[in-house]
Amino acid sequence: MNELERRYDVTKKDLAKGRRMKIGAWSAPVLLSVVPFLILFISFLAFESIPLFFFSIIFGVLGLLLGLVISGVLAYRYSNWTKAMRERIAADGIRAEEIGWFIKELKPAERLALKEIESGNLLLADAYRETLASRLTATRIVKSSRQELQLAKRRQNKLKYLKSENSKAFQAETVRDIEKISSINKEAEQMLHEAETRLQMIEAASRRGTNLADSELALKKLSARTQELPLALEEAKRHDEIRRELEKELDKET
Repeated sequence: MNELERRYDVTKKDLAKGRRMKIGAWSAPVLLSVVPFLILFISFLAFESIPLFFFSIIFGVLGLLLGLVISGVLAYRYSNWTKAMRERIAADGIRAEEIGWFIKELKPAERLALKEIESGNLLLADAYRETLASRLTATRIVKSSRQELQLAKRRQNKLKYLKSENSKAFQAETVRDIEKISSINKEAEQMLHEAETRLQMIEAASRRGTNLADSELALKKLSARTQELPLALEEAKRHDEIRRELEKELDKET
């Protein structure tokens, strides 16, 4: 488990790369248009050369267009980078301090409630962020496990028509994978229900001005699942990828 957690950490190098792309996307149009324009315009004022005035306008416009193109490319790359970082973070379970990466995945009511709770009660806000992390993790696992389950069932149907010594072994492994992924899916759905219920409890407690000391055990249970379920699903995916490669080799032989 420790190896998996280290594998999915977001490093300072990753964050620096994201900052550079974001800064570049915002600054490219300004630098490429304003800087050439100012240099040529100042030269025009110094030498009173009419061509330099026109060149300053032309280079300013061309720089702006080039800057917008570069900004668009960097913005696209930043969007893909952000998506990749979210997937990497979510792979071993979303933690409370990582909620900022998933703001767009929160429901409008959850964003509003988080803002209100943070302004009124920091302890409840911590519990709310922790539960939001569990809800986000559970939602992702439910979706991902459903997709993996559909793929596994398709492969199971495909293997029924293959006649070889290895096909029976592959069918048995596929059945085990389906059972494991189904179990993960059910537990994730239960975790999602518990997280949504707890979010309602925290919102109600915030309105009443009370605390949630009596449900601390439930929060610890949700936090543990937030880390365990994603790792179990990733393990099932890797095992499934290995079997898929073996199936491809088997298809070539037959």
